[in-house]
Amino acid sequence: MRKYLEKVQDFRLLPIFVIVSMAVGIAIGKVYGISNFALTPPIDAIKSIFAGTYSFTLANSLALGVVIGLFLMIYPAMTNVKVEDLGKAATSPKQLLLVLFFNYLVAPFFMLFLAKVFLSGYPDLYVGLVLYGLAPCIAMVIVFTFLSLGNNALAIVLVAINSICQMLLIPVYAKLLLGDVSFDVFVVGESVLLYLGIPLVAGFLTRRIAVKKMGEEGFKHFKTYLDSLSIIGLLFTLIVMFALKGDLILENPMLIVHMAVPMTLFFWIMFAVVYLVSWKMGLTYEDSVAVAFNSTGRDFEIAIAIAITAFNPAVALATVIGPLIEVPVMLVLVWAARRSKARLFAEAPVAVEIVPEKVPISREIRK
Repeated sequence: MRKYLEKVQDFRLLPIFVIVSMAVGIAIGKVYGISNFALTPPIDAIKSIFAGTYSFTLANSLALGVVIGLFLMIYPAMTNVKVEDLGKAATSPKQLLLVLFFNYLVAPFFMLFLAKVFLSGYPDLYVGLVLYGLAPCIAMVIVFTFLSLGNNALAIVLVAINSICQMLLIPVYAKLLLGDVSFDVFVVGESVLLYLGIPLVAGFLTRRIAVKKMGEEGFKHFKTYLDSLSIIGLLFTLIVMFALKGDLILENPMLIVHMAVPMTLFFWIMFAVVYLVSWKMGLTYEDSVAVAFNSTGRDFEIAIAIAITAFNPAVALATVIGPLIEVPVMLVLVWAARRSKARLFAEAPVAVEIVPEKVPISREIRK
């Protein structure tokens, strides 16, 4: 069983499971006609549960499925993090400045440029793509960093900083790039608590209790099975997301093609540039992938929430298509990063000084 899980985690079997999960999600959406249901943002669904007004329909339950899937994805990565690691990561100015520069001075305007080039004739898709580029991701980038064997503690610190910046800058960027847009900025704070805060606390408590009971070595063995939850969560999230709107791919395949081209270019170019800049600046592989994914991933939860509250359903549909493209593309980037590690970040061979053998004095005298 352990060997089987390791094959999935090191990408030997993961592509097959990803394709199967996407197909299963599309099939579920097609059979039940889920794309015809009103889309419920996950945070709104949770609020309605506490208010006692929640209706357990299939569409509403799938909205909660996104929350469950993201928790299963992020929670195992959080169990790797030590408090002292967070302190070290917080004092990494080079990494922080790189992420802030690319996230807020490059990414939104690069996505705007791609929208103008590829979607100027499709106004709803254009707005949806620009919305998608406004905010950096605050959840799944931790999973991609984790799968890339990157610096999880640094990824968490970067996500926390991005969360604060989003609350201040999203309204500014929305007005600058799209005109007058009104939405609740506190949805960013709610997303941080839901997708980052809860898994972080759960992971910290798990690590503390498990290490106390079984020691560091025992916990490392246990982590092999715990890490499989991240893969299960990823596959489950793919099923849910493709079930929500994936059947539209079959009905209107050109819709996803229109979005897929600029989005794929965005993710590949942004990741490659940030990753190589980090490498050139002398960062380690672990820090480079953390910085690259935090500068590349987009916050689809926020984009969907803004689209639903401030725009028409067609724009909301465009933002929903986003994660259907982003997740598979980012998984390819995870594979590419892991493959590039040995070539770009190989340790320089240690120079060994060869000392010539000294000839004994007695031997010289004999000669």
